[in-house]
Amino acid sequence: MTLMITVIAAVISTVVWYMNAGKGYQLEKLSLMYWGASLMWMCDAVFEFRELGSEYFTPAAEDMLNDAFLGLAAVTLGLVIWLVILLVKDPKGVISRMVSGGALTHTK
Repeated sequence: MTLMITVIAAVISTVVWYMNAGKGYQLEKLSLMYWGASLMWMCDAVFEFRELGSEYFTPAAEDMLNDAFLGLAAVTLGLVIWLVILLVKDPKGVISRMVSGGALTHTK
C-alpha cells in the first residue's frame, strides 16, 4: 500500500512538474522525493516477498491500514519538505516583499 500511494504521488507530481516546468516552483524536488520513496518501498516489497513468499499477497486488513497511513505520512512529509524548500527559495519574491513590508497592504 505504501508503494502504491508513493508511486501515485510520484506520477502526479511528475505530471504537474512537467506541465509547470520553468516556473520556479521547485516541483522537480518534490517529484524526486516521491520517486526516491517509491524506489525505497519497491526494495522493501521485494525483500518482504522473498521472506514471506505467496503470503505477501494476502495481507491482513490491519497491515494494509497501517501501510496506508505510512504511505500518506510519507506523502505528507514530502509535501512539508517541498513547502519549506519553496518558502526558502521564494521564487516569486513573496516572502522577501513581506519581510520588507511592501506586500502586506490591505485594501477594501
